[in-house]
Amino acid sequence: MNDSQEKPVAAGEESDVTDFILQDILTGVLAPGTWLKQIDLERRYGCTRPEVRRALDRLAQKRLVEHVPNRGYHVYEPDGRRAKEVGEIRIILETGVAEAIVSNASAESIKKLSVLADTFDHMILMGTMLELYEANLAFHRELLALSGNQELVDLITEIRQRTSSAPVSQWRTRARIEQSGREHHLMIEAIRNGDAEELKILTKRHILQG
Repeated sequence: MNDSQEKPVAAGEESDVTDFILQDILTGVLAPGTWLKQIDLERRYGCTRPEVRRALDRLAQKRLVEHVPNRGYHVYEPDGRRAKEVGEIRIILETGVAEAIVSNASAESIKKLSVLADTFDHMILMGTMLELYEANLAFHRELLALSGNQELVDLITEIRQRTSSAPVSQWRTRARIEQSGREHHLMIEAIRNGDAEELKILTKRHILQG
């Protein structure tokens, strides 16, 4: 990491280098498998060791980097087989509750989903990649919560974390991100229309979009 690549934070500012690291992962500057030496990250982003450690821990929680005890952190290396199998499991679970979601949806819950979908759209324009990721999770958790099965919501959240977080592999272009946003609204429209079969089709497409 040379000096020309450094991204210093202005003096006196509270820095959060999480999104800087994530952006470099997304653009390939930090390739899959790259070991992330904390001293290098301090110099690159002009921040302190505790700030780097907090950022790495946060990214490890999102499975964007991996922490290896006694060795350090490295950029997560996607496992194609695992990602495919996790996608298949998600399709079974998420399409399986489509009828319940449609049946349980009220005007108020549909409005809340619309607000979350709009928040995702807003983050495309104004937010960081990590904020976009969080907005996406919030939408899908609320959607699945309409099934009335909290254990399912927690299970799918845990299953998603068994592979590299979806946005990292899927959201490499603005067009792909915008398509995700459109699919959110189409799913809401299917719920509003009471069309569980259409919701199943859209859910499967959304999961397989990468």
